[in-house]
Amino acid sequence: MLSALLASLIDEIERTPGDSVTLRTMIERSGREGMLLVCALATLPFLIPVSIPGVSTVFGAAIVLLAGALFMNRLPWLPRRVLDRPLDTARLVPVLRKGAGLVGRVDHWLRPRWPAMTAGALRRLNCAAIVFGGLLLMAPLGPIPFSNTAPAVGILLLAVGLLQRDGLFVLLGYLGLGLSVAYFGVLGYLAWTGGTYLFG
Repeated sequence: MLSALLASLIDEIERTPGDSVTLRTMIERSGREGMLLVCALATLPFLIPVSIPGVSTVFGAAIVLLAGALFMNRLPWLPRRVLDRPLDTARLVPVLRKGAGLVGRVDHWLRPRWPAMTAGALRRLNCAAIVFGGLLLMAPLGPIPFSNTAPAVGILLLAVGLLQRDGLFVLLGYLGLGLSVAYFGVLGYLAWTGGTYLFG
């Protein structure tokens, strides 16, 4: 079960010595085959309304680079600044556990289906979509409601769909990213019209 895999990885993070954890540690604990799992894990802090400074940049960059490596079918390269940036374990772990609890509610819906959506060229396209979602996640719009949550949900559904070979969840992930783009478009339009009104 996906929630059990996430809980196991969170337990490993919690047992890390010291008061902070790095992305390097998370990747090392999950292994090469766990890159999608780390992408899913990186979305959890954005599923609940709690802000942890620096998480959006670090986790967004990690999603972009890990999914990019999966797209190119190679081992990931991540800059040391992203890999070794310390994140406060005391604040991060409870948020991850709450997010994993939300994921656990959909565990019984996950099953292998529509295999064509998760194999071959479509698998690479799905990884490219996760990269795009990671870029949206990195947008400096943290104070705006749902600006991180919307792309995080799309990324999570795509990653979960690929992990469990569930084509339905992959399609739902594309829907989530589509709604994110629409939401960002509305925000941009409002910002543009507001600026035109003020300075026009």
